[in-house]
Amino acid sequence: VIMFYVEAPTNPDFNSVLLSMWWCTTALTTVGYGDIVPRSGVGRFVACIVAFIGTGMFGLFAGILAEGFRESFKKDRRFRKG
Repeated sequence: VIMFYVEAPTNPDFNSVLLSMWWCTTALTTVGYGDIVPRSGVGRFVACIVAFIGTGMFGLFAGILAEGFRESFKKDRRFRKG
């Protein structure tokens, strides 16, 4: 919704809140189709923040999952050396 208020006055691609939410969904999932692109400086700054949040979310979940596997392997005797 923030992107709608930032980009709508200068960018006709962000003409509704739903289209702005579509852009945010594609940016957060790092798909980035390129069908809607921010043009203003503030919009591009918001886009950078959203992109970092998207990659950070997946990185955080991957780290948590990997730590869970490491802990389970550490507790299981079949995977111990010696």
